[in-house]
Amino acid sequence: MTPPTPVESYEPDPDGDPARLTYTFGGVEPVAPLAPGSTLSTWTFDCFGGRVRSASDVVSQVCDPAYLNPQTGPFFIEGAESGDTLAVHFVSIEPRFGWGVSANIPLFGSLAATPTTAMLNAPLDERTWYYELDLAERLVRYAAVDTAFTLDLPLDPMHGTVGVAPPLGEARSSLTPGCWGGNMDTPEMRAGVTCYLGVNVEGALFSLGDGHARQGEGETCGVAVETAMDTVVIVDLIKGVYTDWPRIESDTHLISTGSTKPLEDAFRIAHADLTGWVGAELGLSPLDSYQLVTQVVESPVANVVDTVYTMTAKIAKQYLPGASAYGGIHGRLRAQAAALRATT
Repeated sequence: MTPPTPVESYEPDPDGDPARLTYTFGGVEPVAPLAPGSTLSTWTFDCFGGRVRSASDVVSQVCDPAYLNPQTGPFFIEGAESGDTLAVHFVSIEPRFGWGVSANIPLFGSLAATPTTAMLNAPLDERTWYYELDLAERLVRYAAVDTAFTLDLPLDPMHGTVGVAPPLGEARSSLTPGCWGGNMDTPEMRAGVTCYLGVNVEGALFSLGDGHARQGEGETCGVAVETAMDTVVIVDLIKGVYTDWPRIESDTHLISTGSTKPLEDAFRIAHADLTGWVGAELGLSPLDSYQLVTQVVESPVANVVDTVYTMTAKIAKQYLPGASAYGGIHGRLRAQAAALRATT
C-alpha cells in the first residue's frame, strides 16, 4: 500500500469578507505553497459566500454581483511550469453544513432571457429554495415553494469550479469556464476522480470552489444545490506533458471537457480532445480513433448557463484495453487516497 503523505491544512477567511476572497483565475497572489504529492485539506464557501441561508433570502438583495463564486486558493504548486499538467485527485467532497440553497435569478438560466439572449418579456420571478441535507442518509430534501410537495434526492457532492491560472497572463472571472478549467459545473467532478489541468504559469495557481450537494446535467436554472464543502485533494505534477483542455479520469471512464459558445462547438472541443486522447492511448490513427469514439462515447451536458457552456465526452475504460492514462497516475493517487483514509 502506498504510504500516506502529510496533510496540509488551509483555512479560508471564516468571516467571508468579500475583500479577502478570490473571484478570478489568474491575477491573484497565491495563499500557500503545495509540494507535488501532498494532500490538502480545506473548505470552500458556496457560490453566494454564505449570504443566502433561507428561502426568504433573495439573491439580488443580499449578494453583491461582484462577489459571487468565491474560490479557495490559489495554491502555488512547487515546481510547476508552463507546459506541465497538474493532477488533482479528489479524496473526499463533503457538505460542511446540513443545508444548501438554490435560486431562480432574473436574467440567468437556460430557459430565461439573459443579457446575451435578449427578449422583450419580463424576467422570471426571483425565488429561493432551501434544501435540508441528511448527511447520514445521504439525501438532499427538495421542498417546493408554491405547493406542499417534498422529495428526497440522492446526495452527490461535486465541485462546480476547479482550475488554474489561464494562459497569456489573463485573469478570468470564477463564473467563467475555459481551457484553464474554472466554472465547468460538471457533475463528473466528484470524489474519487482525478482532474488534469494544463499548467500555464509558474506554480499553476490552483483554486477550487462552488460546491454542489447535487446538480442535474446542464444546471438548467443556473443554480444547483449550493453548499459549503469540506474537501480533501491530493495534488501531483506531470512534467513536460501539457493538457490542452481539462480532463477527468474516474475508475471507469476517461472524460474530456470543452467550454465555449455555441453549445455544439463545446461538444466539438470535448469530442476532438477525447478522440486525440483515445488515439494516443491505443495507438490508433486519428480516423480510427474518431470512428471508435463515435460508436461508444457518452456526452453528458455540464452546463448551458454560464458565460460560455461546457460539454463533456466520456468513454468507458472497458473499450480501452491496455490504456494507462498519464502513466497510470490516477491509480497511484487512488492508492494514496486509500492509505490516507486508512490512517484517519
